[in-house]
Amino acid sequence: MLKKYHKYLGLLMILPFIAWAITGVFFFIKPGYSSAYESLPVKTYPLENIHSSSPLSSVQESWLEVRYLRSILGLHKLVKNNQGWQHLDFLTAEIISKPTEQQISTLINDAIGINPQRYGQIKMIDGLQITTTTNVNISVNWSEMRLYQKGEDTAFINTMYKIHYLQWTGIKSLDKVLGIIGLILVVVLALLGAAMTFRRKVN
Repeated sequence: MLKKYHKYLGLLMILPFIAWAITGVFFFIKPGYSSAYESLPVKTYPLENIHSSSPLSSVQESWLEVRYLRSILGLHKLVKNNQGWQHLDFLTAEIISKPTEQQISTLINDAIGINPQRYGQIKMIDGLQITTTTNVNISVNWSEMRLYQKGEDTAFINTMYKIHYLQWTGIKSLDKVLGIIGLILVVVLALLGAAMTFRRKVN
């Protein structure tokens, strides 16, 4: 009877086992990880010729944190309050909620110059989303002056991750249940195998 249950469970788990084995080897070797998850920073320049009388000394009590940087677009003043980060005009302290398309183009071209082989050139700009000629998608967080990139290799690695952790349906709650069931079945399969082994030794 134990052998029969072990056989059926083994057949049921053959697909997850193959998926775990293949993706496990992939995660151990980690091919292409450095490029897929490469950091793409905004290119910054020295803060030169800024004196104590400049807007650097202007702060408000509601600000929790202040950052200053100089990009190819000029000087930036980033402030954090209880609602999050805001991008202010360096001289007037007015909120700049959205950059122009030309500013985005200039900023991205300056940033992707560090690795033209991966990023190529800008192909399309849609608000704060940029697509390059190498099919890399770049997102701009204007409030914090941060860039995030992901390409086809990033999507492939994320898919491998989902396969490994049985996230097959795309429904988070259902995938969690499937993952737990999969782990339980692995334990049951191991226990059945151990029980059959000890039974043979006793016999």
